[in-house]
Amino acid sequence: MRLLPDDCTTASTTTAVAGRGAARPGADRSPSPTRFRQRRRATASHPLTTFLLALPMLFVFGCFAWWPLVRAGILSVQETNLVEAAQWTGLDNFRRVLDDPLLWTAVKNTAWFAFLALVFGYPLPIILAVLVGELRRGRGLYAGLAYLPVVIPPVASILLWRVFYDASPRGTFNTILGWIGLGPYPWFQSTTWAMPSIVLLATWSSAGATVIIYLAALTAVNTELYEAAEVDGASLWRKVWHVTLPQLRTVLFVTLILQLIGTFQLFTEPYLLTQGGPANATMTVVLLLFRYAFGAGGGGDYGAAAALSLMLAAVLAVFTAVYFRLTKSWSTK
Repeated sequence: MRLLPDDCTTASTTTAVAGRGAARPGADRSPSPTRFRQRRRATASHPLTTFLLALPMLFVFGCFAWWPLVRAGILSVQETNLVEAAQWTGLDNFRRVLDDPLLWTAVKNTAWFAFLALVFGYPLPIILAVLVGELRRGRGLYAGLAYLPVVIPPVASILLWRVFYDASPRGTFNTILGWIGLGPYPWFQSTTWAMPSIVLLATWSSAGATVIIYLAALTAVNTELYEAAEVDGASLWRKVWHVTLPQLRTVLFVTLILQLIGTFQLFTEPYLLTQGGPANATMTVVLLLFRYAFGAGGGGDYGAAAALSLMLAAVLAVFTAVYFRLTKSWSTK
């Protein structure tokens, strides 16, 4: 039987209405992707959600960073051996530390180490990074060799360098210097050579990490600037001075403050090599702090150790604030 035109229109309308009616329950059960993304976005941006996600990190950071600071503040005003009941002493621990003549010797030695490390240890990673960056082949190999001292455990490397620094004529360094008619030198047995020897060791063991940071920063330098400098006939030194260093200004400022903070916390090298000797020539602030708390001669004075640690933290905080204040305009140029 054939349908008339009016019958066809009626049938198609009925089918469309039925189709819409059948599709509506399914649409209610599965929301559209756009609506789902909007709902997820609103949930993720809720302040309570942000706080709950950050809560585990805040808890761990509070346990291992903030609570030790609070505990050190409490110990600094007490006299305790951590076993018996503590006694309140007020600011006596701070006065006792400031009256200790060995403190100023440790401050002087720490400042001397920081100066030597800054003069000799700070430019070295920059030079190595630029030289490795200029290589056409084997760049990854030389970068790995530069980072190798960081991989070696600090205690193992320090004990290895103790062998190198053997003061006898058969020592490694004295043998090498003897080939050119120098030495032998007493190294750690001399008040003159002890601290420079530690500086050389510390520079060797920590420069590799900074080299990798500079190599990563060099990849962000616009290569067109180097090409323009080559067209102008600039030498390698001029390219480094006028192109590389200005582009790395921010990274240089950050690594400088990190190195200065690290140098003021020198402990492992003098502890394992010299124990602060000879004649307290390598006694540092952190080593003195350790002697207050655990030293054989005057150990167990945890109040003085906590007071000295807070004083060191305060000095470093003030120094860092002043440093960033002075270099804020320079780093944004």
